[in-house]
Amino acid sequence: MRPPGHHATREQSMGFCYLNNIAIAVLEATATGSKRVAVFDFDVHHGNGTEAILLNQPGIEFFSVHQHPAYPNTGAANRGRNCFNYPVAPCAPRATYRAALVHALGDLKHFRPDLVAVSAGFDAYAHDPLAQGSLLAEDYHWLGQSLRELNVPFFSVLEGGYSRDLPELVLSYLKGVDGK
Repeated sequence: MRPPGHHATREQSMGFCYLNNIAIAVLEATATGSKRVAVFDFDVHHGNGTEAILLNQPGIEFFSVHQHPAYPNTGAANRGRNCFNYPVAPCAPRATYRAALVHALGDLKHFRPDLVAVSAGFDAYAHDPLAQGSLLAEDYHWLGQSLRELNVPFFSVLEGGYSRDLPELVLSYLKGVDGK
């Protein structure tokens, strides 16, 4: 789905984002019966709008792995009781980026959510023109597998990803989700 949404706040569109799709879905999920919802954002840019909307919302935790510093220059530290940030330096080695993802997924699992909402950004890819990430298609496959292995219902919303390889990256992620 385009455009992405995780930069949009309640009052302002920004960063190609008009509506914060993931925050809307999570707030609806909690309003209709979900007790513990986690947002896992692996876009290379910090989901500042999602964080602002969900800050200190009961029953919701936000986990963001992103490049810092980078647009929108937020996400250097945790905020409130429920927003956890895992900043990764520009041009960090792939192993460093993966370690941050593992840490965030471990913390998410510890939260024991009954639903996981994924802001799936593919711009931490090594060849994306808008950032200095280091991930490869196999890392997105691993992310899909890792989310599947949580054994918790989850859904994904497309955030960023601007390389010509975007279809391949999304397919690799979906194959991981599907267990292939």
